[in-house]
This record gives sequence, C-alpha cells and structure tokens, in this order.
Amino acid sequence: MKQDARLKTYAEFWPFYLGEHSQAGTRALHFLGTLLGLGLLAAALVLWDWRLLASALVTGYGFAWLGHAFIERNRPATFRYPLWSFLSDFRMLGCWLTGRLSGELTRYGITEGDRAP
Repeated sequence: MKQDARLKTYAEFWPFYLGEHSQAGTRALHFLGTLLGLGLLAAALVLWDWRLLASALVTGYGFAWLGHAFIERNRPATFRYPLWSFLSDFRMLGCWLTGRLSGELTRYGITEGDRAP
C-alpha cells in the first residue's frame, strides 16, 4: 500500500497492520507494552491512583514505538489510524495468546521481515 493511500475499512487495515508488525521483536515489544499497560491500568483502578493511568499509556505506547523505531523501522500506524491501531494491538495480542497469530500472518502472506506494500 502506498504511504499516502488512505485505508477505508478495518478489513483493509488489519492486514496492513500485521504487515507493519512483521518482525517478531516488534510484536514482542507490543505484547510486553500492552500487558504492562493493562497491569498498570488495573493497579490505577484498584489503588485509585490516576498517575498510574498515565504510566499505562506511556508504557503501552512506549514499548510499541521502540519496536517500530529500532526493529521495524517504520512509522507506527497509531499516528494515522489511532482507533484501529489501538484495537488491533489487542486483537494481535489476543491472536498470540490463543495461538492464532501465526495463522493470521500466513493468511495474509506475511513472513518475518515483510513490509506492508
């Protein structure tokens, strides 16, 4: 997909998103950031400490963006598709936790190191 082309549906976005996360290291940093972010969110709710909520966002996005900057070497989809990207972080994590991520990558022809067209 051309950089300036705008995706119109989530069905178009999901394979693009997976392609932007073709490196296992990028996905691992996403999973780590998302899980730590969820833990901090839970702690914020239990302890009623909203500073932890800010920490959850910084942690979740921070780990993900490190992966994009240093492993994938691309611009996070969050900047162009914030809601779809946020939802897809959880979808990709869910696929990984349930053992379906490999099948999703295969379904869209994404192999280690591929870049989204």
